[in-house]
Amino acid sequence: MKAVSACVAGAILAAAATIFAQQPPAPTAPQAPKGQMPELGRPTQTTDTVPLFNFDEYFLGGKWTFEWLVPESPLGPAGTITGTTSYTASGSDGKFYQARTEATGPSGKFTITERIAYQKENKTITRYVSDSRGYSYLQTAVVGGDLGGFYNMYFESEPFTFKGKSIRIRDAYRLVSPVNYRVATTIAIDGGRFTNYGNPWWQKDVAGAK
Repeated sequence: MKAVSACVAGAILAAAATIFAQQPPAPTAPQAPKGQMPELGRPTQTTDTVPLFNFDEYFLGGKWTFEWLVPESPLGPAGTITGTTSYTASGSDGKFYQARTEATGPSGKFTITERIAYQKENKTITRYVSDSRGYSYLQTAVVGGDLGGFYNMYFESEPFTFKGKSIRIRDAYRLVSPVNYRVATTIAIDGGRFTNYGNPWWQKDVAGAK
């Protein structure tokens, strides 16, 4: 009887071992994107060097969503604009890129395309923006950063004409995390002072991002 019980117990253990062996490994949790400032293992110092901004690492690899509350202006009626922006590289040299925004606003759907040139060593970026609502403009910016891992870009456009008005646009980009950036936009009409045109957030849709 004891021999039979031992055989039964052995069979059960063998079957259990086979079942556990056949189970797939537990899925690993996706890693959240990391900032571009390296881990120094100590507090930062004023003599530390801020890494040059890596456009590919920040903007590529995911779609960005946004919501933007705009006031009435020659560019369109007041209301909320929602949409997505996607960035792609033009070539592999890390100098040229494209962006496409698909959005819906108070006056309906529209698209914005951008051709971007980034001079990493010179810390400058230029983009040509074309809006399907009927206007285009060129902007240039200086790229800055700090030891806290924040980067910024201050774009200023050339004057352009739309609906009989001379318009200039400034966009202050604040890249506050690997998955979030904010744009403070101001516009000037017919040589007047720059006024607020909204402060929307863009959020990157990537695995591991909160």
